[in-house]
Amino acid sequence: MRMTSLVALALPALLAAQTVKVEETALRSHLAFLSDDLLEGRGTGQRGGELTMRYLETRLEALGLKPGNGASFRQPVQIAGIKTRASESTLHFTGGKEDLTFSFGDQIVFASGSAKPEAAFDAPLVFVGYGAVAPEEKWDDYKGLDCRGKLLVMLVNDPQPTPEEPDRFGGKSLTYYGRWTYKFEEAKRRGAAGVLLIHTDASATYSWSVVQNSWTHERFQLAEGIGGTDLQGWLTNEAAKKLFAAAGQDLDQLRAQAERRDFQPVPLHLKAEGRVRCDVRKVDQANIAGVVSGVDARLKDEVVIYSAHWDHLGKADGAGDQIWNGAVDNASGTAAVLAMAEAAVRHPAKRSQMFLLVCAEEQGLLGSEAYGQHPLWPLAKTAANLNLDSLNFVGRTRDIGTQGSERTSLGAMAVVTAKAMGLDIAQAEPDLGGGYFRSDHFSFAKVGVPAFSIEPGKAFLKDQAGSMAKAKAYSKRYHQVTDEYDPAWDLSGMVQQAQFTLNLGNAVANAPRLPTWKAGDPFGRTREHDGATAAR
Repeated sequence: MRMTSLVALALPALLAAQTVKVEETALRSHLAFLSDDLLEGRGTGQRGGELTMRYLETRLEALGLKPGNGASFRQPVQIAGIKTRASESTLHFTGGKEDLTFSFGDQIVFASGSAKPEAAFDAPLVFVGYGAVAPEEKWDDYKGLDCRGKLLVMLVNDPQPTPEEPDRFGGKSLTYYGRWTYKFEEAKRRGAAGVLLIHTDASATYSWSVVQNSWTHERFQLAEGIGGTDLQGWLTNEAAKKLFAAAGQDLDQLRAQAERRDFQPVPLHLKAEGRVRCDVRKVDQANIAGVVSGVDARLKDEVVIYSAHWDHLGKADGAGDQIWNGAVDNASGTAAVLAMAEAAVRHPAKRSQMFLLVCAEEQGLLGSEAYGQHPLWPLAKTAANLNLDSLNFVGRTRDIGTQGSERTSLGAMAVVTAKAMGLDIAQAEPDLGGGYFRSDHFSFAKVGVPAFSIEPGKAFLKDQAGSMAKAKAYSKRYHQVTDEYDPAWDLSGMVQQAQFTLNLGNAVANAPRLPTWKAGDPFGRTREHDGATAAR
């Protein structure tokens, strides 16, 4: 069926959805509590995380939702926690014009990728460009390189577009091949001993302080399937230039070579020698899921999932403020999902609706990844995932962000939903940071579920210049202890964003058919394959 026909059939449901109201008082109270110092930054594996999980399951139960996992609101997720003992870990680079050792935290960060408490390191270095293997782009940075026992040094982001190929690797938008998670995964598949990524603000789309904060804290990976490279880490650009110079190479020249399909891996004739010591522990975390059952006997076995991650960076020891409260990222999304659940209980839809608060997003989408591997609801009967991460705390807008929705029929439904609310769809911009691949909806897309994150609008109703300045200023608080709740915030934009999400979700939950991927989308092929397998 044509996508326009699907939307036309869904129009009555879209209009009816407007009666389900998200209340600001509920959203604000959840936001204030979740970002309070009492919850200690909702850290993975920390006391504050456990308090958060208890609060979330208690609220969902009090609202009248059914447990999403049998008799429990929790979906257990076992995670390995890894923290480098910086004072006991050494990494020396030898064999070049001079031996080099970089300052941990200031110039380099690294940890075990395989959850080993201790690993000796003696590995030759090879520069592998972007470390990408993309058959659809006719691109292979490895060119048959035997990676076993080698430490791979690589660039963050994708090969950049050219005048001749303006759309290669998504044009200006970052693709999954540019994400650090992909680069670690590909190196693991090839048996490498380790990976060092070269950081720049432009290529990573965030500052070194973000890397520093993440990698000097305890880091996590799913305990199931542990077996990454023995070393994973990052170098500052300045340190990388010194390293390449010691090898008799010019980093900028090699960067230029890495933009070509005929790039060949470059042995640096250096060795990384040392020892990585880490504290390793197993941590039991949980996704929290509650369900509002559908009222249509024919459709209630299908589900729409609303999600947000409840975790942030937690609490550290030290002087001064050491609590990363994560008010915007992502107490805001978690509070919105709770407020939406309260509204949905009062007005059930034809299909069931799941309100899912996932753990360990800050550690690499681990909670949603675990859900994708072990779904609480059959994926073939999961209509869509609508995700919320870092909501609008500035004020109401004339538009709403739906980037990524255009990959599926959700895009057309979003247009109609926005119009019914008097909103425009925010103009799409190049996804320089690869946002589609770094929020929890991506874990659903990877397993074939139509999914995207609803983002704040940009056309503010009041004081456009001042409001934009406030919104942009948040980048300085992102992943900093200063991401704290302010009672003076105008939450009308946050409520608007949550209301749009619930309206769209209700439209999907009441529509005659499930959303579909656009023809040719790689995630749609996953859905088609699973559907064909189920049919057999």
